[in-house]
Amino acid sequence: MSFLGTVQGYIVLALSIAALGVEVYALVDCLRRRPDAFTAAGKRSKGFWLAVTGVAVLLGVVALGGLGLLAIVAIVAAGVYLADVKPALDQVMGRGGNNQGPYGPW
Repeated sequence: MSFLGTVQGYIVLALSIAALGVEVYALVDCLRRRPDAFTAAGKRSKGFWLAVTGVAVLLGVVALGGLGLLAIVAIVAAGVYLADVKPALDQVMGRGGNNQGPYGPW
């Protein structure tokens, strides 16, 4: 049973490190954006999203090695930024092409 617990511990640690990587990516992406792009996209201010993604990174570091409530809150916050705000910013800044499918334009 000890071997299973050790393997499980390594899996949780690997998932925590992957989640922390996603959170850091969201923070770095937010840092690189212009402040006016957030308002042009109809999203909250850059300062708000910097605070959200920054707190997500801090929570991810605190929860490293454990998948508790803090880790879940952190990955959800980073996921909201990456799934909702980043695509809107890409569209405003002209980075994301319209009508792009997985194999090109449609």
